[in-house]
Amino acid sequence: MAKRKSSVGAPRGGRSVWSFGGGKAEGRGDAKAILGGKGAGLAEMSRLGLPVPPGFTIATTACAAWWASGRRPPKGLWPEVERALARLERLRGQTFGRGPRPLLVSVRSGAAVSMPGMMETVLNVGLTRETIPALVAVTGNERMVQDSHRRLVQMFGKVVREIHDDLFEDALHDLKRRRGARLDTDLSAADLAGLAETYRGVFRDETGEEFPDDAMEQLRQAVEAVFRSWECDKARKYRRIQRIEGLLGTAVNVQSMVFGNRGPDSGTGVCFTRDPSTGENVFFGEFLIDAQGEDVVAGIRTPEPIVEMGKHLPDAYRDLLRVKDLLERHYGDVQDIEFTVEEGRLFVLQTRTGKRTARAALRIAVDLVKEKRITPAAAVSRVDPHALDQLLHPTFDEKAATRVLARGLGASPGAAVGRAVFTADDAEAWSGRGEKVILVRAETSPEDVGGMHAADGILTSRGGLTSHAAVVARGWGKCCVVGCAAVSIDARAKSFTAGEETVREGDWISLDGSEGRVMLGRVPTVRPALGADFATLMAWADRFRRLGVRTNADTPEDARAAREFGAEGIGLCRTEHMFFATPERIRAVREMILADSTEGRSRALEKLLPIQRGDFEGIFGAMDGLPVTIRLLDPPLHEFVPHEEAQQEEMAREMGVSAADVERRVRALHEANPMLGHRGCRLGITYPEIYDMQVRAIAEAALACAGRGVKVLPEIMIPLVGFASELSFLRARAEAVIAEAVEGSRRRIPFRIGTMIEVPRAAVTAGRIAEHAEFFSFGTNDLTQMTCGISRDDMASFVPDYIDRKLIPRDPFQVLDRDGVGVLVRWAVEEGRRARKGLKVGICGEHGGDPESVAFCHEVGLDYVSCSPFRVPIARLAAAQAELRERGAAGKPGRGRPGRR
Repeated sequence: MAKRKSSVGAPRGGRSVWSFGGGKAEGRGDAKAILGGKGAGLAEMSRLGLPVPPGFTIATTACAAWWASGRRPPKGLWPEVERALARLERLRGQTFGRGPRPLLVSVRSGAAVSMPGMMETVLNVGLTRETIPALVAVTGNERMVQDSHRRLVQMFGKVVREIHDDLFEDALHDLKRRRGARLDTDLSAADLAGLAETYRGVFRDETGEEFPDDAMEQLRQAVEAVFRSWECDKARKYRRIQRIEGLLGTAVNVQSMVFGNRGPDSGTGVCFTRDPSTGENVFFGEFLIDAQGEDVVAGIRTPEPIVEMGKHLPDAYRDLLRVKDLLERHYGDVQDIEFTVEEGRLFVLQTRTGKRTARAALRIAVDLVKEKRITPAAAVSRVDPHALDQLLHPTFDEKAATRVLARGLGASPGAAVGRAVFTADDAEAWSGRGEKVILVRAETSPEDVGGMHAADGILTSRGGLTSHAAVVARGWGKCCVVGCAAVSIDARAKSFTAGEETVREGDWISLDGSEGRVMLGRVPTVRPALGADFATLMAWADRFRRLGVRTNADTPEDARAAREFGAEGIGLCRTEHMFFATPERIRAVREMILADSTEGRSRALEKLLPIQRGDFEGIFGAMDGLPVTIRLLDPPLHEFVPHEEAQQEEMAREMGVSAADVERRVRALHEANPMLGHRGCRLGITYPEIYDMQVRAIAEAALACAGRGVKVLPEIMIPLVGFASELSFLRARAEAVIAEAVEGSRRRIPFRIGTMIEVPRAAVTAGRIAEHAEFFSFGTNDLTQMTCGISRDDMASFVPDYIDRKLIPRDPFQVLDRDGVGVLVRWAVEEGRRARKGLKVGICGEHGGDPESVAFCHEVGLDYVSCSPFRVPIARLAAAQAELRERGAAGKPGRGRPGRR
């Protein structure tokens, strides 16, 4: 989900309380930062003259001050509240906590960004021993008053004093059992009065205090409970998941109560101006007769469809239809509306932008443009790029029952169902005989790539969101859950345990790659299909964006899939993955590794040359007319050899050498810190024949494809460069190999040679490196590791704690670290282009598919981002939104300018 920040337009001044009602409001609708979304909506609806129960909003700044001062109210807050309460009393002709016409209020949270259900609400505040008989007298409805009484004690006890709700619910169920009542509405006024007294007894037993019968004390405690809920576990977790940050806190909305529980001519409900699941332009929602708001969502009674309201409350329903049409026109978007009907009269309690599925979001955006409600720019701006994951990957049937064993990190979205297997070989074997499998490993390595590709999903107990398993899985659009520490794997026994449950080889499990859930058994999946609305919105996005979007792809199949998703080239083709595709390939690689001379290595590489050439021909063909950036061999050689004794013996038999020779060579390749060891360009310098073979394969493949009429735009990328001299040395060799390969050919192929900027020193000295490079591609996975000094495979043990403690805002491997890594990127872009005019610059790390990181790439002037095939549409949409934000054009007419590729 894109990072959310509060809206601008806050009211001016140092005040903390803002009144609304009676057709007027001191705040306004664009003041979400201060009034919260709910408060801003109430103010705006009051200004529109809608039937909004009057009240006042305590600003988010008061919440921030309350926390900053050690959970004490800021100076002057309560005098402001008392003045607003007096205004409310005058407006309603009622008095709070006393008098013949008692005023009751609701106390509800409301942050600048909607966080449904994450914070607290208390209804019926102001009911006391004194006001109960007065309210009965004025309403003539003792049952409604006693029902409101017991609800207040329960909600206040649960929310304010944190009494376990089961204690109240058990008392209710016991009473209903004794009375033979099926529903709460079957209980009499006397029953409810007795239940309220029982609840007061629960309150007394659990707190050692009497329930407060002072209305102002109820209000004070309820307001502070809402402030407190801003930092409750569920709210913090929700903000972290949704990447909501930069907010001051929650506002508190104190609003005069209207009663949907006054009898058969009253009720309450929630509705959407369009269907939030499908996007269809139909009125959608539910309502209950003789109920208060929480009953609709609590499941105490089964609500009726909103269209049935017309039969029960026809006048109020007609008013509701007018309100919903007015609000959608006013806001230009689907609205989620809460309402209450009191004795036939409609009151609107809240409006906010309705949450919706990705498919609904696309349809709504496109339909609103067709209806001339909004512009294409506005449509592109309001669809969350992250939500597109729902469209591009299989998902679980939401109606299915699930049994969750454990939760990890959702590394690659989608849904996967299969039998658990514990080795890559078993995954290939089982898949080969038609079985669906989930590969379960402590962690994966490139050697597992065959099994990873064969598996329907991947589960690891270690690793982060940019670990090997995560990166590869996303590249394939394969469901993956990583860092699932609750899963304890016994590789020898081929089983894992999670809590009390043991899963053995062959048992069925299901993975939710979006939410990181590991579930027992076979959960039904649904594969969504892309439709015309998707194509329309993406065409608009392409019209607005400047930033190009490429893909990370290692096979022709990946390349074709990415091209269907709109990729404009390949920004990263990892040649090492090709070596594991067949036993013959890995055998040739291992023969090269075991060779003890240049001649021996060259003989082994001659076997790989035609294989690599064929790979590149397939990729060039799939990307006909588009650039293809091929990274030369990057990982250290030890990743291509087995480390277990049995596998070393098997390798020795295959290679015709002794097991001792294999063991000795594996030991020689061992490094204490391989990430910073003998890899990347260092291999190409030590063993130049490796890179020579790869460059020759690229050149010969390009010539062969060109001969068949394929337009080839090859880019050769040299990895892990830290010194300009390294690139100068390897560029000279590559140019010599290319010259030899094309000698005698009349075809002119525009080869480019560049480097991956992933070492901080390369970024700092980018000007000197650019003298030898025609392009830069930022490998932000390794650049983040080296800049932050954090291993992406080990970060799961402490980075979540850093985020919870607000030491860092988010995982730097998920969202690019602007203040650290971003400074290096910006410097390298500026210095590189200063040294070489027209230097092409892109990014090929996992950040290339993250919307916030894409926005940064747009800001610093990169030419393109590159990401896994299934993230290409996300990057396209994010790039368009970045351009629109820069222009300030969202919602304004205009065709934009063609995207630059």
